[in-house]
Amino acid sequence: MFLLILITLLWALSFSLIGVYLAGQVDSYFAVLTRVLLATLIFLPFLNWRTPPRIALTLIAIGAVQLGLMYLFYYQSFLLLSVPEVLLFTIFTPVYIALIYDLLARRFSPWNLLVAAIAVLGAAIIRWDNLSGDYWKGFFVVQGANLCFAAGQVAYRQFMQSSHARTKSLPPRQTFGWFFIGASIVAGIAWFALGTAKYPTTPVQWGVLLWLGAVASGLGYFLWNKGATQVSPGTLAAMNNALIPAGLLVNLLIWNRDADLPRLAIGGALIVAAVVLSEWHQRERNSR
Repeated sequence: MFLLILITLLWALSFSLIGVYLAGQVDSYFAVLTRVLLATLIFLPFLNWRTPPRIALTLIAIGAVQLGLMYLFYYQSFLLLSVPEVLLFTIFTPVYIALIYDLLARRFSPWNLLVAAIAVLGAAIIRWDNLSGDYWKGFFVVQGANLCFAAGQVAYRQFMQSSHARTKSLPPRQTFGWFFIGASIVAGIAWFALGTAKYPTTPVQWGVLLWLGAVASGLGYFLWNKGATQVSPGTLAAMNNALIPAGLLVNLLIWNRDADLPRLAIGGALIVAAVVLSEWHQRERNSR
């Protein structure tokens, strides 16, 4: 779980960076393409080009959905919503993770849904206040991002665990480049078809894109997906909502945005409780 906590702290800054420096100022499709191409360049030197086709194509498909499609929805949402609203609407990701995991496993786990629901409750307490007039449109755009991100996490976790015996000679760092190649294909098609000539104009904007691509995406998604294979589905679902209090806290401390600190504390405590509860249940089940 250490990796998930580490990347949560890393990604907490991304919400505000996108909302403050990129949204409405840089073409969202160009921003997405730049971000995933930079991440791809980080892993290309490690990529094993002799990866079995089944593994390579599966990782390309997962990357296309989890990162490529997710970013297209995600960046559009900042044109419709404020940073706190985007954070708020991500509260449903744990529910999607729990339900998709159970669907793939062909079973229903009330426990996973309970843990996800506790995390959702904690996130809702943090920031359920007045929303902008476009919030319904923004809501559905964010849900598109949530579904893609949830499906990608579950698919990667399931695939890497089921094919572990066949990939022992291929460490994740030698195959994860395929994940970013899939995202780059989607982002490239979207930019070519829908992009506009609205490029970064300041060193700060280029610096933000460099950080988001090389660090937040390149390093972040590799470690997050690796961490996803090391925890239970319930913990993975709950950790997705840990981004909300962390993101709001960064937004408050750096950009002085309004935040209700008592609700932040209560909601954050519920999310932590969901993670602890999930870990306790997993240990109990493993000890039987």
